Amino acid sequence: MSDTNDQGNSGGRKPLTVVRKTSGTVKQSFSHGRSKQVVVETKKRRPVSAGGQGGSGDSDPSTPSASDVMEAKLVALAAKLGITVAELKARQKVLEQRKAEEASRAKDTEAERAAQDRLRTEQERKQQEAREREEAEVRRRAEEEAAKLAEASARELVDRPSKAPRAAPAVQAPPADDADAEAGRNKRSSGGGASKPARDDRADRAREVATKPSRGDAERRRGKLTIASALGDDADRQRSLASVRRARERERERRVGGADQRDKASIEVTLPETISLQDLAQRMNERVADVVKFMFKQGEMLRGNDIVDADMAELIAGEFGHSVKRVSEADVEIGLEGADDRVEDLKPRAPIVTIMGHVDHGKTSLLDALRKTDVVSGEAGGITQHIGAYQVQLKSGERITFLDTPGHAAFTAMRARGANATDIAILVVASNDSVMPQTIESINHAKAAGVPIIVAVTKTDLYDANPDKVLTDLLQHDIQVESMGGVTMAIKVSAKTGEGLDELTDAISLQAEVLELKANPNREADGVVIESKLDKGRGPVATVLIKRGTLKRGDIVVAGAQWGKVRALVDERGQQLAEAGPSLPVEVLGLDGAPDPGDAFVVVDSEARAREITEYRVRTKRQVAGNASVAARASLDQLMNRLKDGAIVTSELPIVLKGDVQGSVEAISMSLDKISTEEVRAKVIHGAVGGISESDVLLARSSNAPIFAFNVRANKQARELAEREGVEIRYYSIIYDLLDDVKSTLSGMLAPEKRETFLGYADILEVFNITKVGKVAGCRISEGKVLRGCGVRLLRDNIVIHEGKLKTLKRFKDEVSEVNAGMECGMAFERYDDIRVGDKIECFQVEEIARTLA
Repeated sequence: MSDTNDQGNSGGRKPLTVVRKTSGTVKQSFSHGRSKQVVVETKKRRPVSAGGQGGSGDSDPSTPSASDVMEAKLVALAAKLGITVAELKARQKVLEQRKAEEASRAKDTEAERAAQDRLRTEQERKQQEAREREEAEVRRRAEEEAAKLAEASARELVDRPSKAPRAAPAVQAPPADDADAEAGRNKRSSGGGASKPARDDRADRAREVATKPSRGDAERRRGKLTIASALGDDADRQRSLASVRRARERERERRVGGADQRDKASIEVTLPETISLQDLAQRMNERVADVVKFMFKQGEMLRGNDIVDADMAELIAGEFGHSVKRVSEADVEIGLEGADDRVEDLKPRAPIVTIMGHVDHGKTSLLDALRKTDVVSGEAGGITQHIGAYQVQLKSGERITFLDTPGHAAFTAMRARGANATDIAILVVASNDSVMPQTIESINHAKAAGVPIIVAVTKTDLYDANPDKVLTDLLQHDIQVESMGGVTMAIKVSAKTGEGLDELTDAISLQAEVLELKANPNREADGVVIESKLDKGRGPVATVLIKRGTLKRGDIVVAGAQWGKVRALVDERGQQLAEAGPSLPVEVLGLDGAPDPGDAFVVVDSEARAREITEYRVRTKRQVAGNASVAARASLDQLMNRLKDGAIVTSELPIVLKGDVQGSVEAISMSLDKISTEEVRAKVIHGAVGGISESDVLLARSSNAPIFAFNVRANKQARELAEREGVEIRYYSIIYDLLDDVKSTLSGMLAPEKRETFLGYADILEVFNITKVGKVAGCRISEGKVLRGCGVRLLRDNIVIHEGKLKTLKRFKDEVSEVNAGMECGMAFERYDDIRVGDKIECFQVEEIARTLA
C-alpha cells in the first residue's frame, strides 16, 4: 500500500536519503609566489519552520528540536563567555527579573503621573469654578447697579417729564414710535400732564436698555470655547480660557504695580558719611536684593553688609527715586551742650581760682592757710603731684573754689588744664627765689587762657626775702603790678604767719566782682574733668568741676569717651552730696571708665544718646591712633634706614607704668619722652591708673620690662606671680626719684665713648719667618713706646694698609709688656702676615669712657 501510494502521491513525504557532503579544492595565493590548495566542504542546512516542521508540514526525526537548539546556543554562548551553562542561566534569570522590576516601576510611575495629572486637573477645575463664581458675582453686582441706575433714571423722567430725554446721561433710551410721540405731543400741547402709562412705558424701555448685556460682555460670559462655537458665526465666538487668564494676570499685575507705586513714595533718606547697603535699603524702604542687583548692573560686586560712602549712597537713592539728606558722623554731638542761658536765669556763682607757680614756692601751703588745713604734710616729698580742687568759705560767707596745680616741670599739661578751667589765676612766687622756669610757664598758660592774674609773693617771713626783686623780675615777662603803674594786683603773704591772707581773699573777691561771674543752676549740668583715677572698691572716680547747671545723683553723664549714671557725689571732705551746683568740685562715681583729664562732661537725657556719643568718640580716637601709628611706622622706616647706614643704634627700655591718677601717668610718660634720645629711649608699653594686677605682671614678663608703680601697690597675687616670674616692681611716691632711676638706667644703656691715645712709632728693620709662629718683624722704636696688646696700624708709604692688634711683643727671646723709644724688639700681628722691610708701625691705645644723659 505504501510503496505505490507513496510514489503516486506527489504531495507525500520524500524518502529518507543520506546527503553527501560536497567538497572541492580552492587555491590560495600568497606573497613571494607561494600558493596553497585548501579543501572546502559545503553543508546544506534544511530550514525549519516556526512550528518545527519542514516545508511539507511533517516533522523530521533527524531535525533537532527548539529546546535542543536553545541548549546548544546556551552552551556555545557560555563557552564564549568562559562560564558554565548554569551561571549563564542564572544571569539570564537575573536580567529577566530586572526587566520585570523596571517594567513594574515604569507602570507605577505612569500610574502616579496619571494620578498627579488627575489631581492637577481637579485643582484647575475647582479654580475655574471659583473664578466663574467670582465672575458671576461681579456680573450680578453690575446688573444690580445697572438696574438701580435705570430706576433712578426712570424716577427722574417721571418727576421731570419735560426733561425726560436728558434725564439719564449714562443710558440713552431708544426713540418711541411716531404714534406715541404724537400722542405725547398732543397731550403736552393740550396742557395736561404726562399720563402714567406713558411714563411706565418709557421707564420699562430704559430699564431694558440698562439691563441688556453688550456684545463684549456676552462673549466674555459665554464660557469655554467649543468646536461648535468655533465653526459657527464669528460674531458668536467667545474668548478662550488662556485669553481670560492672561487678562486676569495683567489686571492683577496692574493692581499690584499700582499698590507698589503707592507704597514707594519718594522719601527723604538720611545718609551718614559711610553706610552699609543693608542699612541704606532699610532707610529707603527697599529690598536689599534690589539694591544689590542695581549695584551688579553698575559693575560693582557688593553684598548687603558692604560699606559705601555717602556719594555712592546718594547716587543709589537717586536711582530709586528718593531725596537725600547728608549728615556727618560728628552730628551726634550737635546740641550736646544745650541752648544758651537767658540773662534773667543767670545767678552769681563762686569764682574758680587756680594757684600756679614754680615747684616748692609755697602754693599748697598758701592754700592750707586759706583752708585752715594741712595738705602738705600728707603729700610725698612735700610737693603736689596732681590737681587738688577745694572750695573755701570766707568769713563774709562768700565761697571761692581753688585749684592747686603741680609746679614740677613734668606737670605742664596739668597747669595748662588748670588755667583753662579757671576764672582767676594766682601766680605764686617765692620772695627768696624770684622768677623760675615754671613761673614763666605758668604766666604763659594764664595769658593763653585769657584769665586775669593776681601775684602772691610768698615766704616774706624769711630772712633772705626780697619781694621787690620779684616784682622787678616780673616786668621782663609783661607782668606790671599796681605799685609800678600797672593793673596787676600783687599781695605779699606768708602762709606760716598768716600775713596778707585777708588782703589776698579781698583781691580775689574784687576781681570776681569785676568779672560778674554768673551761671544758671536750673539746667542740666556740664563742666570739665579735673582729674580721674581707678579706686579699689569704688571703681573709676572722676573729679569734675561744674561750670553750669546742677549735677544730681541718677543723672546720665558723658565724660570724654566714658559714660555712666551718677551713683554718688562726694566733696573734698568726703561728704556725700545729693546735688552739686556751679563752681563746685566733686568726685563722681558710676562711670564705666576713667576719663582723660581735661575732657568736658555733660548730662544727657538717655543712655542710648550717651552710648551713641561715646561710641563715636571711641571710633574717632581709634582713627587718630591709627594715623599716629602710620606716622610712627614711617618714622620707624627712616630709623631703620639710618640703622642700615650705621648712623645710629637705638636701644629701648620697655616700662609698664601704673599710677594713682591719670594726670600723674600722663606727666610721667611725657617726662620719659623728653629724656629719651636717638640712641636710648624709654618706651611706656602700658600706662594706666590703678593697682598692679596679674595681667600687668604677665605683660611685663612677656616684654622683659620692669613695672614702675607711682603711689599704687600690687595685690598679693600679683606680688607672688612677680616673684615667680622674676619681674621687678619698683615703687615710687616722688616723681623725681622715678625719673632719676630711668635716667640712670638709660645712661647705662648708652654705648661708651671711645677715646684713642697715641703711643709711638716703630720702624721695621727685618722680617723673620718663624715656624709655627709666622712672620715676625724686627723693629726699632723710633718715637714713644709700645705696649703689649695695644692697637697697631701698618703704614706703607704713609698709607694705612692694615689696622689690628699686636699679638706678640718680644725683646730677645723674652715676652715683655713694654718697649721704650730707641730699643729694638720683635712684633707679630694677629691674623696678618703681609709685613715688609721699610714699613712703619703706629701704636695706639683705645679707652672707653662711660656716658651719661644730660
